[in-house]
Amino acid sequence: MRKIINYQPAPLTRYMMGALPLLALLLIYLMASDARLSANAYDKLLPGFNAMGDAINRMAFQPSPRTGEYLLWADTGASLLRLLAGVLLSALAALLIGLFTGALPVVGACLSPLVMLFALVPPLAILPILFICFGLGETSKVVLIIIGITPQLARDLQLQVQTIPREQLVKAQTLGGHSAQILWRVILPQLMPRLFDAVRLSLCSAWLFLIAAEAIAATEGLGYRIFLMRRYLAMDVILPYVAWITLLAFALDLLLRRVSRRCWPWYYAK
Repeated sequence: MRKIINYQPAPLTRYMMGALPLLALLLIYLMASDARLSANAYDKLLPGFNAMGDAINRMAFQPSPRTGEYLLWADTGASLLRLLAGVLLSALAALLIGLFTGALPVVGACLSPLVMLFALVPPLAILPILFICFGLGETSKVVLIIIGITPQLARDLQLQVQTIPREQLVKAQTLGGHSAQILWRVILPQLMPRLFDAVRLSLCSAWLFLIAAEAIAATEGLGYRIFLMRRYLAMDVILPYVAWITLLAFALDLLLRRVSRRCWPWYYAK
């Protein structure tokens, strides 16, 4: 038992072990799809890979007869623009709030209750209010993402600031550093890698809010297309779109991790 708890698989072995559950799920789907299609060749619930391949070709590589657009790429561009705008603005706002509320007790006493209040409000519950205030355009969708993930990001960064050893701040003051220098030179560098980690963890929530907003009021976007295809039980389109969203989320997570490791290698060496 002692050997098992101390065993560290090699990188290639780790990748192979990680692929096994995915292959198992794929095999289960293939078996279930084959069974349903054998019983009913027109079954739409679990389409075969041929049907999904035809749907991907139609959505990604053939222009729409109505608009002339390649729908998958148009939907992807619209959704990514909304998502990135919301996440970037949320990260910036959370960084400022977390930095000042965590490092300055006066600011923390003033803003912390407000941040906690917003963190407890279900974002989807105020979606109708956002549509009334900002209309059905892009602004309401971006604001929903901001309201949905900023409070959690800010609270996480505030706690991270408060875990910085007090000795570092005392030493900086002993060396003649004033408040602005301590914030910029001591606290902020230690906060940035944690911000990237927090954003990575919040990407799932950001996608959820985006898809919910697109499903209710949009004319393009990945969430809009999924809920539009639901009316026709077009699982051959819905499943590839879900897989594509998962791939995009994985790529964004990997990009953030690579950037963070390259910019702050000391954070991951501890």
